[in-house]
Amino acid sequence: MATSTEDLSKKLTFRKFEDGDTEWKRWEEMIFEADESHKCPTYVHQTPPCQGSCPAGEDIRGWLQIVRGIEKPSGDMSMAEYAFRRSTSANPFPSIMGRVCPAPCEDGCNRNAVEDHVGINAVEQWIGDTALANKLAFAKPEQETGKKVAIIGGGPAGLAAAYQLRRLGHGATVFDEHEELGGMMRYGIPGYRTPRDVLDGEINRILDMGVEAKTKTRVGRDVSMDALEKEFDAIFWAIGTHSGKHIPVPGADAPNCLTGVDFLRAFNKGQLQLAAEKVVVIGGGDTSIDVASVARRLGHIAESHEKDRPENVIMGYTAHDVSSTARREGATVTLTSLFPVENMTAAEHEVTDALREGVEIKGSVMPLEVLKDDQGRAVGLRYCECEMDGNKPVPKEGTEFTIECDVVVSAIGQRGEMTGLEGLDNGYGFIDCDSHYQVKGRPGHFVAGDIVRPHLLTTAIGQAAVAVDSIDHYLKHEDMLKRPKVDVHHFDLLNKLKEAQLEPERFERAERGDLRGTSAGNYAVHNYEDRAAHQIIPHEQLFLGHFGFEARNRRDEIHISADEVLGDFRERIVTYTEEQAVAEANRCMSCGMCFECDNCVIFCPQDAVFRVKKDQSTTGRYVATDYDRCIGCHICADVCPTGYIQMGMGD
Repeated sequence: MATSTEDLSKKLTFRKFEDGDTEWKRWEEMIFEADESHKCPTYVHQTPPCQGSCPAGEDIRGWLQIVRGIEKPSGDMSMAEYAFRRSTSANPFPSIMGRVCPAPCEDGCNRNAVEDHVGINAVEQWIGDTALANKLAFAKPEQETGKKVAIIGGGPAGLAAAYQLRRLGHGATVFDEHEELGGMMRYGIPGYRTPRDVLDGEINRILDMGVEAKTKTRVGRDVSMDALEKEFDAIFWAIGTHSGKHIPVPGADAPNCLTGVDFLRAFNKGQLQLAAEKVVVIGGGDTSIDVASVARRLGHIAESHEKDRPENVIMGYTAHDVSSTARREGATVTLTSLFPVENMTAAEHEVTDALREGVEIKGSVMPLEVLKDDQGRAVGLRYCECEMDGNKPVPKEGTEFTIECDVVVSAIGQRGEMTGLEGLDNGYGFIDCDSHYQVKGRPGHFVAGDIVRPHLLTTAIGQAAVAVDSIDHYLKHEDMLKRPKVDVHHFDLLNKLKEAQLEPERFERAERGDLRGTSAGNYAVHNYEDRAAHQIIPHEQLFLGHFGFEARNRRDEIHISADEVLGDFRERIVTYTEEQAVAEANRCMSCGMCFECDNCVIFCPQDAVFRVKKDQSTTGRYVATDYDRCIGCHICADVCPTGYIQMGMGD
């Protein structure tokens, strides 16, 4: 009942639980009485650092929990399919990402504080490959909104946007100037890293949702922007950065000075079958490693005609005759970087593979000049050693040297090809946007991917998901919501309870009456706090003593030696077996979420913590607390390996 006016004028009016229960005892007495407590355990969901480090915001902990058998599907759905559904809620390309993503999630993994990170990429690849083998499809939307969105670019950002738009029931039409969809996944990464049957399988699964594709169609040339604005309700730009940068030194205008983007595109189209005898690659990132590794595999032929020169093939003047590759010989490939080798941005395992395959890598060197012959072709690069002052190289005097070359490939960055789209160009070959990925000054236009800022494939996929959320608000004429601090695809307890048919009862305020003292009510989730949108749980909040040493289950790899690399285009990574995937998923520490270890139940001295009845239990609701028994000793919180239990409810 309400506090009376007389009481308001005489004493404090706060109440703890029941009417009249307003007086606080001394804290020392409260803590050590067995029937009440100042602080009791509450169950706090936080985001694990693997997920917080994932640019696509995948619920990594969630699908690892599924693979290990902690979180179980409802009905007769298999574990593998359930893991696939959870994984692809954020990222529709588990097979590709499991192969090529450099895995910032693994760098963030709290297991690094014990011994070694969880092999997240390897489990994700198994999930994706298993889904392809079982021909799993994405569900088509139950209802169509009638809204249509034009997607310009069929790479990772564009296809991810098409996927997320179709899930919402919006129409999606992809325009791409290439013959096939895939963007950098197809034309920028060698096929032995992104097998084409895998890539096609994951793309076709998106198209089968009802996505229309118009290939060999360049917006700004074949279709005008005005025409798109008239036909579609919104436009999403995902054109990528398909124009490479040349090194800014004298002589770099030689015809055999090429860019990494052009080199890899020609190779992936099947036009470039041979490289050159002496190839110098300038870079230090993943693209430069791909160029160097491809050049080692392609090799050269000793007697070549002018039409066989790589620059003529790459620039589209001719194409290599496949039969000539029977006479191929090895190529000497040197990769140079401004940074020390250990500080290059390329993934460590890719650098290791390149070295094993015979690529020579020189770090802490900077190009000074391209040396030309009397025909104007590059025959050498003059270098010097350097030190880095931030991102600026500082040359060391007296350290000059020359590397001979037949081809120079610059992989130092790229920008968008903006011909016909000059109105979108920010002056640097990119498109500017706000925090909601709306193009500045152009209502109804949105953008994501490398054309905003070149980064990882998974970054483009994550940006596309945010952009689609913004597009959805725009199409509904809703204000854009402030993005959460931890902007990822979070585990949702209410959705899980609904899936398990344990959702709270319908709530009607008029029917409930007095809402005080609701702990027994079934219309609310009690003793649970969701901080996932605001907090990432560090390893300091875990009970690391629970976890013993357990070596990572590494994927098998085909290691190719320098003597064997010529003409060897086999995929190097071998997919886990199911047993390996489960074993590796079991190493996950489930940071920020219960994984049913029973520590809190076993160690509670008052038998206050108990397992929820099986017919009421699900992920996130495995244990509960009898607060009549709890004395606030916080032992349960101390022994919780995942940091899911925290002392609260009384501050």
